[in-house]
Amino acid sequence: MKISLIVIGKKMPDWLKDGITHYVKQMPPSMNFSLVAIDAPKRKGRNIDQIKKIEGDLLTAASMDSNIVIAFDEKGIQNTTKDIANNLHNWQQNGDKVSLLIGGADGLSSECKSSANQLWGLSNLTLPHSIARLLAVEQIYRANSILINHPYHRQ
Repeated sequence: MKISLIVIGKKMPDWLKDGITHYVKQMPPSMNFSLVAIDAPKRKGRNIDQIKKIEGDLLTAASMDSNIVIAFDEKGIQNTTKDIANNLHNWQQNGDKVSLLIGGADGLSSECKSSANQLWGLSNLTLPHSIARLLAVEQIYRANSILINHPYHRQ
């Protein structure tokens, strides 16, 4: 199994970087987890649709070698942590290559969303994309803790 969280933008506050690093370091090597941050395109002279299209194309290209692509979107399916754990278990069993996509500040293009296998929501709240990264990483870590009966996830 290989899980890649592919995101737009490299700039984040240190406290978010520290939080993401905390969870990534605790993931087992067998998860083959990676965070791929893609430079955000220049905004000057472009409208929001153009920016989202460029970002969507970059995310789609970065996830080409995956057999499962999940895009995070506010209208996506709201999974429980146990649902994510079940997905993680299936990915492990199948040796899947999974890409989780988080767009930039304006969200994902419709083309990027339609090319994904699934749309997941992280919350009914509107989240800054940098906090969405932290939440996605923590939930992958938590889902794994369920699978290995680690006390991190208290049921």
